[in-house]
Amino acid sequence: MRSVLPALLVLALTVYCVVSIVQAPDGAVRNLPKWGWLLLVLFFPLAGGLAYLLAGRPIGAAGARPRPAPRGPDDDEDFLRRL
Repeated sequence: MRSVLPALLVLALTVYCVVSIVQAPDGAVRNLPKWGWLLLVLFFPLAGGLAYLLAGRPIGAAGARPRPAPRGPDDDEDFLRRL
């Protein structure tokens, strides 16, 4: 069981990175094109995954918080501006 856990962690990291790369908008990935990161992550799962997380992920990926939905029309600044 001890030897299975590291393999599962590397597999999970690889799957996470591949999904993140594929879903990222074109041009948002840093330092390499998307296909370059994809090849790096697939051919070198641990090193490529860690490199992508540190140097390739789009800048707003980790810390971006979505704006909370307004509770009513009078709370929505965009709606009030259009009136």
